[in-house]
Amino acid sequence: RSTFMVEMTETANILHNATEHSLVLMDEVGRGTSTFDGLSLAWATAEHLAKQTRCYTLFATHYFELTQLAEDLEHAVNVHLTATEHDDSIVFLHNVHDGPASQSYGLQVAKLAGVPQGVIANAKHQLAQLEGEERPTAPTAPTPTEQPVAKAKAQPTASESVMQGDMFASMEPSVVEERLRELDLDGLTPREALNQLYELKEKLEG
Repeated sequence: RSTFMVEMTETANILHNATEHSLVLMDEVGRGTSTFDGLSLAWATAEHLAKQTRCYTLFATHYFELTQLAEDLEHAVNVHLTATEHDDSIVFLHNVHDGPASQSYGLQVAKLAGVPQGVIANAKHQLAQLEGEERPTAPTAPTPTEQPVAKAKAQPTASESVMQGDMFASMEPSVVEERLRELDLDGLTPREALNQLYELKEKLEG
């Protein structure tokens, strides 16, 4: 099973079995899938624990958008662990302060873990682009002498129009097209739909 499937299985177990007397620890829910899917799942999970289960929960996340829940939910609060930077390095102080974290330290942690310096430098460059610090300049408008000349689209002659009309009018629907029109897709099971697809493929290849 994938890491994300394991994560979702554990999340489902918590959501089904936790009670108001439980202590729930959630760590980076949604990290194993796309950003928007992961954020949506993390948000809905946190809301369910706060509104439905109403248990004491510590919910660690790097989705900054989730800090909005502290304003929307009565008993939700944001806290963060402090860190300090010095000479492009980082020291985690492990002090808990009120409020959301002001930034992420992913690149610094990667450097501490021994990721090659070239990769770190490239990551910084990519981060700057993603944050909009190195947006490409907008192209300048052409001068009057550079204005593109619009070309008039040639209109088809009367004979060409008649020929085109006759060509499309003479195109009869194929057997496959007729079969597709007759299919009741909502009434097919997945197996029946697959069988129909194989039959149509055989007709096309035949």
